[in-house]
Amino acid sequence: MAYGIKLDPRPIGTGLTVRELVDNQFYSYNAGRLRELCQLFARKVAQPDVTIGVTLSGALTPTGLGTAAIVPLIRAGLIDWVVSTGANLYHDMHRSLGFELFGTTPFTNDLELREQKLIRIYDILFDQDVLLESDEFLRQCIRGPEFQKTMSTAELHYNLGRYTQAREKAIGTEYVSILTAAYETGVPLYTSSPGDSTIGMNVAALALAGNKLKFDVERDVNETTAIVHAAKRQGGKSAVLIFGGGSPKNFILQTEPQLQEIMGIAEKGHDYFIQVTDARVDTGGLSGATPSEAMTWGKVDPEQLPDTVVCYADSTIVMPILASYALDVVGSRPLKRLYDQREALLDTLQQDYLAVEQAPKTADDLPRGSGGSAIGRSTPDVGH
Repeated sequence: MAYGIKLDPRPIGTGLTVRELVDNQFYSYNAGRLRELCQLFARKVAQPDVTIGVTLSGALTPTGLGTAAIVPLIRAGLIDWVVSTGANLYHDMHRSLGFELFGTTPFTNDLELREQKLIRIYDILFDQDVLLESDEFLRQCIRGPEFQKTMSTAELHYNLGRYTQAREKAIGTEYVSILTAAYETGVPLYTSSPGDSTIGMNVAALALAGNKLKFDVERDVNETTAIVHAAKRQGGKSAVLIFGGGSPKNFILQTEPQLQEIMGIAEKGHDYFIQVTDARVDTGGLSGATPSEAMTWGKVDPEQLPDTVVCYADSTIVMPILASYALDVVGSRPLKRLYDQREALLDTLQQDYLAVEQAPKTADDLPRGSGGSAIGRSTPDVGH
């Protein structure tokens, strides 16, 4: 009786491609999960009817993985929308402005670095002036007339992408930032905690000087929910590819409870759930929460649990392998340009929500009171 895929190890030789390495040499444990992750993404997720959302946590872009892996996936139509920490988008701008970052050892004398005004991100070094000059570039941008209003983070990042694109062209760099690629392809970029980054810090400082830019966090919630709603409403599927955890992970997953629990719109959950994390599940933190646990919240369709993978590995290892594998196997898909469709998607979501709100209510539709199940009505962990 066959219980799974036969492990048929072969000696590794010269000239092995990334695709061959993944398919034929990643046997078990988290190598096996990485193989499953790559194959699931390439064979099922990267279909034209699937809307792919990606989250970015941690300091990924200082490594160069933004331009090396995320940008090619965006341009190939294999990423349709993104939820990122603001730090990833901010630090990705440094090279767009012509600044340099350097690899070093993590075992350095940080007091000496401080005295030399050098900033360290583990084994990456750059001069403090890189931050100061990047901040000045940001402030020059957000003083512009198009920024003098309240807007979603997607609109903020789209407007910034126009400036990073212009700066990259002006200095003749081959580097392409995530902001630039998303601007060119109509991929909306959201930040779930916009005040928790240097971008948000600069917005806050300029507000004291009379700048009118403010974050519309409610619109962020509704726009991201509208993206998932439209994907499913039109007969397609929704996939989430999560690098790390934290706020971006919850923000992309909460789109389904927003539809089901808050808006009362019938839904089952995301169809595909792929996560790369180094967080343990037994500590109770969201970053380690499994697809099965997320299913109990309505975030993942229970019928699609076989199409979920959690790979316990470093994102900086998985990301380039996945990008190489997917681009080799899939190639590209037509761009969805979801940024351009935001207003229409919001209108559809609003119409469906108002239809539910205005529909006659029965006793079964009302929330259960104290007589209901204590388990079913317990207050959820704020971390979820």
